[in-house]
Amino acid sequence: MGIEIDRTKFAPDDYAAFRQALEGDLDALRALLARPGFGAGPGSVGAELEMYIVDADGRPLHANQEILDAAGDAQLALELNRYNLEYNLTPRALDAAPFAALEREILERLAYLRGVAADFGGRIVPIGILPTLRQSDFGAHCITDRKRFHALVQQLLLRRGGQFRVDIHGEQPLELEMADITLEGANTSFQVHYRVAPEDFAATFNAIQLVTPLAVAVAANSPTLFGHNLWHETRVPLFKQSIDTRYIDRYSWNEPPRVNFGQGWVRRGALELFAEVVRIYPPLLPVCSGAREPAAGAPALSELRLHQSTVWLWNRPVYDDTGDGHLRIEMRALPAGPSAIDMVANAALLIGLAEGLRGRIDDILPAIPFGIAEYNFYRAAQHGLFARVVWPEAGQSGYREQPVGSVIRNLLPLAAAGLAALGIDAAEAQRYLGVIERRLETCRTGAIWQRSRLSALRREMAQEEALHTMLEEFIDYSTGNAPVSEWPL
Repeated sequence: MGIEIDRTKFAPDDYAAFRQALEGDLDALRALLARPGFGAGPGSVGAELEMYIVDADGRPLHANQEILDAAGDAQLALELNRYNLEYNLTPRALDAAPFAALEREILERLAYLRGVAADFGGRIVPIGILPTLRQSDFGAHCITDRKRFHALVQQLLLRRGGQFRVDIHGEQPLELEMADITLEGANTSFQVHYRVAPEDFAATFNAIQLVTPLAVAVAANSPTLFGHNLWHETRVPLFKQSIDTRYIDRYSWNEPPRVNFGQGWVRRGALELFAEVVRIYPPLLPVCSGAREPAAGAPALSELRLHQSTVWLWNRPVYDDTGDGHLRIEMRALPAGPSAIDMVANAALLIGLAEGLRGRIDDILPAIPFGIAEYNFYRAAQHGLFARVVWPEAGQSGYREQPVGSVIRNLLPLAAAGLAALGIDAAEAQRYLGVIERRLETCRTGAIWQRSRLSALRREMAQEEALHTMLEEFIDYSTGNAPVSEWPL
């Protein structure tokens, strides 16, 4: 999805050719999905872990290119801002203890990257939003020198035609304007990829959409920005607003933002989601590959994949042409951190719940219109484990809000059953669902821990010092891989 391009300036003919290529890719995908056996094969789980690079004082360190070059690892990639990196974790077959393998790989690669970063005076931190950020950490000076990133910035600025406005309500509301999109780079995520058979895609995608608010509430790890206490998962409004090119008119129609929860429940399959992205959003990076379709194997669909990478749905479909091709669902709402075991537990909960509900999702959806699922998503991001959500119930007549923690607790056996149906060993499932259960018992997520520590530290020292002290504690506990529910307060 992070395809590099060879230029940053585009002419009208580029857009026309790209739109034509998109139509051809949709036709090719339609034919591919109709091909018997397409996408068949064992399921798998993979992930992308985004990280901060900080110096000895906990400030962002502009060294991603240097660390990338020194690391010599093809699975490491650059991000928009020069103090961010992304590691593409190895996909794991579902019958090969995938979650335990992901945790081990995260720990191994983080340890290695910390060693590499140390040679440049840096440290690696997986955290949703770095608490020590300042507004001076954003701007043209922090953009990673890649044509793709420069082109994205230029295209979004062109469409916005002015400053990007951020207005986030919370305990300490934050309002500001930015001249570019680099504030988007404040967000770092743990993006989970789940391979899905085409015939199961609609039911699985809908189930993931339904349970994503629950996972966000219990995984929240991004409570502050510039010292302001905001949402438990501030990444959600910040990502949406920091690249929003629209000027909203409450009395007229408005196009959907490029960062959103989706347009509705999937009715038939993956094709409609790919078609939505083509029909709704104008191209930002109209670069045609000129590649011909292969004589054998799956087509590249390069233009469709490039376009798809410029629309940031919280859950989005992914087409991969590896081998004979397959489909994945990318779950983008989970934050980076606090620790490796926490991140993997979040992924296990999300996939387990989705699989536990998938078989009866068509009976559940009439009880929860898509707008209410979207409402749940934003309230979970805003309030974390203190959120109240509307959850469908058997035989319901009307709606009632429930504490999100109670909903998750009641569904943990269903998540265990979903993981078992995938062939996940009971001990492995219990290890990670047990992490979630303990968070519920202690009412402690990464966001709650950060807020609680900051509140205590602010009684002893100035805010700036408190933010740095809290970050140092976070780094120590995260490196030790203790679940956040066990971090002392």
